[in-house]
Amino acid sequence: MHNIEVPKIEKALLIGVSSSSISKGVTEEHLEELTRLADTAGAMVVDTIIQNKESMNPALFIGKGKVDEIGERVENEKIELVIFDDDLSPTQSRNLEKVIKCKILDRSGLILHIFSLRARSREARTQVELAQLQYLLPRLTRQWTHLSKQYGGIGTKGPGETQIETDRRMIRTRIGHLKRILERIAQQRETQRQGRSEFTRAAIVGYTNAGKSTLMNLLSNSEILIEDRLFATLDATVRGVTLSPAHKVLLSDTVGFIRKLPPHLIASFKSTLEEVIEADVLLHVVDASSASLDEHITTVNSTLESLHSLDKPTIMVFNKIDKVENRDYVFGLMREYTSSVAISASRGINIDALKETIIEQMDKQFVEKTLTLTHQKHQLISKIHAIGEILEKKYENDHILIRFRINQKDEGNLQRLMAQAE
Repeated sequence: MHNIEVPKIEKALLIGVSSSSISKGVTEEHLEELTRLADTAGAMVVDTIIQNKESMNPALFIGKGKVDEIGERVENEKIELVIFDDDLSPTQSRNLEKVIKCKILDRSGLILHIFSLRARSREARTQVELAQLQYLLPRLTRQWTHLSKQYGGIGTKGPGETQIETDRRMIRTRIGHLKRILERIAQQRETQRQGRSEFTRAAIVGYTNAGKSTLMNLLSNSEILIEDRLFATLDATVRGVTLSPAHKVLLSDTVGFIRKLPPHLIASFKSTLEEVIEADVLLHVVDASSASLDEHITTVNSTLESLHSLDKPTIMVFNKIDKVENRDYVFGLMREYTSSVAISASRGINIDALKETIIEQMDKQFVEKTLTLTHQKHQLISKIHAIGEILEKKYENDHILIRFRINQKDEGNLQRLMAQAE
């Protein structure tokens, strides 16, 4: 008999800050999301605390009185983890740990821990470790090491356990090594993309838990992990999807975006996000039932802008309409976003309309051409058929006339085929 170790559920207290620029209602929404993140990490949230404060305390982030209050509560209620909804500086973390005798984690640290739990492929694990080490490097202190050994659990999985006792030079060496591994992976991905460059490529993007993987499974008949938790999917998945006999697309599902996404993660996951950068069309999936819909759209657009992909042809896919009682609200969204469609991926509602919208977007990228070829060049027709759609073919006495559609990005391939046939 082998004993199966069950991860300990840690009691957590969540801290948020409101001000004249950030209302209490907005802070409450952010803490609701932080609660879901904590749950995904395996913590049990016992309470959330909001402090109204106009300026950040450079030493403690929040006020000294509130820190003392939290410290007492941690001791009395045996709380093991305090999570701040904003990023803390290394100095603030150290000062807080002197008063609050438990692990102190900020939003970025929590997200990094979740990513370390979710990473499955070699690439994802490498990306997460790189981001963790870059996050850890400025926080590497003797006190942090002591606390990591003492507490363990959430926020200390992965390189935090094995690298925290090494010096900064060794961590920088490891960071360099991981970057070289990711560069090689990026080169392999580029080779793979070149092999499928003749296909129209669409990338599913959106806020985490908007229903991207559900939609991917529906369109591609795949079985990608679906879980009602944040960041259920980390690795980019690419599937061929036939929308109609004449319209085939390579569809990719990418890691979900989230507000306050750590910059290290965006940088580390660059090779995965190349699927977004290289896409011809983006499907921006939005949870239409979310009260934070506008903020989610803004967050995704901000991330797309950082990837220089905001100007790509984009279809707004308002998902989970089965959870929206006010239909006029959905119609209003579709009027506001002209290239949009409202669906329910989980219930298969309006999926044909989505496919038609994707086809319309694809057709905008195609051009129609007519060529007159001699009979000696008839083999060129099959090569054109491989990269385009033959619409008409006429055999005359001394030549062949063909009319066909081709993606604009494949015009260079057509020119090369023509040159080879000369």
